[in-house]
Parts: sequence; structure tokens; C-alpha cells
Amino acid sequence: MVKLVIFDLDGTLVNSVEDLADSVNRALVENGYSTHPIDDYYHFVGDGTKKLIERALPKGTSTFENERIHEIFSKYYEEGCLNKTAPYEGICDTLDKLNDMGIVCAVASNKPDVFSHHIIESLFKKEDFAFVCGKLEDTKAKPAPDIIFKILRLLDISSENAIIAGDSDVDVLTAHNAGIKCIGCEWGFRGREELENAGADFIAKTPYDIVDICKIKRGDIRKADSQKQ
Repeated sequence: MVKLVIFDLDGTLVNSVEDLADSVNRALVENGYSTHPIDDYYHFVGDGTKKLIERALPKGTSTFENERIHEIFSKYYEEGCLNKTAPYEGICDTLDKLNDMGIVCAVASNKPDVFSHHIIESLFKKEDFAFVCGKLEDTKAKPAPDIIFKILRLLDISSENAIIAGDSDVDVLTAHNAGIKCIGCEWGFRGREELENAGADFIAKTPYDIVDICKIKRGDIRKADSQKQ
């Protein structure tokens, strides 16, 4: 029985790729590096902002330079992380429906914790999420399951009663590593093929499919189009 849905943030709850791309490209061009088109960023993101910067810089760039550009990017992203970022269509209604069903919602993101909280607190209602956890220095990034285990422990919910919803293979691998079922969200940054290849247990075409999948898991309905065949 599903009691908890743990959502990824970028590409699952919100479309943030343009703000991320704008901030990285601004840091790159001001320091003499070539910028990247928006399509590249759909594959640069997903493993945290430090990995994002590493992928955006030329191969072989020193660790010191990566850290320096990351600091510059972080300043720009703090200023502009809400310029174009918004929840995907249907996400807010989906959260309302899940909460009405008595299902707790949480967020587990590889985005730095301070940015994760700022975006969630700015774009969603306080009651939408019981817990929000972004990347902290003392916690391994996804696909390590540490962040998931932390949420389960703090909310006192077992892994058998939880499900993860995310848009990339990182989220699917995180679920596998935590021993939890995963809903692949095909509206996000990576698409259906990557999610299926990674082994997502369910594929959601729209946010509303998450509600149907949770009903399946609860035994409320026997079948939904969103269930992976």
C-alpha cells in the first residue's frame, strides 16, 4: 500500500532547465568559455550542480576551475532560479489528489538543498510536502539511496509503502538501490526510452497517471493505462 510518494524535483515537479542553462551559460561566457544550446542541458542535469558544471566545461578542466565556475554559477542561479521555472501542468492538482488520498509527499533532489527549498517554498503550498531534501555535503547524491533512507526514517514510513517518481535513469537507479518501486515520468528531461531502459516499474505519461498508479498499488483499481505493460 502506497503511503508515500518521493518526487524528484527538476524535470519531475518543475521545468527548470532554462534557468539552469541561462545561469551556466552566463558563467561560461563571462569566463571565456563557449556556451551550450538548451537541448544540451537536458542531458547535463540530473546529478547535481557540480556535475552540471563539469559537463558544461571542456573535458580536462581542473578541479579548481570547476569549483570556481560552480561558485559563479551558484551566484547567478540564486538570482535567477525562478525567472522561468514553473511546475509542470497537472502537478499541483496531482499533489492535491495524493494528499486527499492520505498519501504523504516528499522531495528528494540532487539540486543543492538551499535551492531545492527555495523553489519548493516559492512555487508550492506549504502543505504539499511533508519533507524536502536537496543535496547536502554530508549526504551522497542519487543514485545512492542515502537521501531516500533519510526521508523514510524521518517520516517513519517503510520502503514497502513508498514509491519514487522521477524523470531520469538516476531516479530509477536510486529506487532500485533503495529497494523501492519507481514511476518514470516521461514528461521530464529524459523521456520514456531512457526510463524503460533503466527499468522503471511504471511509466506515467502525465502527472495524473501517478494518482492512478498509486490506486493500483493500494488496490483501489485493478488497471490503468499508465501501468507499464
